[in-house]
Amino acid sequence: MTITSNKISFFDSISPFVKLSSESKNTLLSLMLKQELQKGHVLVPTGNICTHVYYIEKGLARTFYIKDSKEITEKFALENSFTCSINSYVTQKADGKQIELLEPSTVWSLPYKKLEELYDKYHDIERMGRHLITVELTQVHKRLSSLQFMSAQERYNDLITYSPELLQRVPLGIISSYLGITQETLSRIRTKI
Repeated sequence: MTITSNKISFFDSISPFVKLSSESKNTLLSLMLKQELQKGHVLVPTGNICTHVYYIEKGLARTFYIKDSKEITEKFALENSFTCSINSYVTQKADGKQIELLEPSTVWSLPYKKLEELYDKYHDIERMGRHLITVELTQVHKRLSSLQFMSAQERYNDLITYSPELLQRVPLGIISSYLGITQETLSRIRTKI
């Protein structure tokens, strides 16, 4: 498969940050699996190791864990974004996180072992990996800071400012777990606006 046959949004997403050679693009495409998956499909089950990095071309995924029998949503991955359980992916150990699709989705996946091999052979792919990890770490830092230093109202305001589409696409129970509040508190916050 050559990259000239059709436009791949995966490459459009990274092109502002990393320029990949044609050879690198073709090699990546030869190792990536594109799938059309249904809502509720689990990319990484709880207790498993995250062995792939995923690119969400279309659809929506969430990463969550269970605490005291409750699902706690850690992050969302919208169209044209990447997702993995970064701790599990980097260490290749289970971390108790699950990644599931909240909508029917088009997902590209690339195995950890293959990507590690590509890093040794292609420096532009290695730069791409470094960029993706930097983005992920920046998002984790932002999330931790919001939970530590922002009020529930401020976290909600941040969500509607930067990701308003989530309110139409994600059940409120999942939104409240992401914000670190109860669904009742979320309802009170929403009535004030």
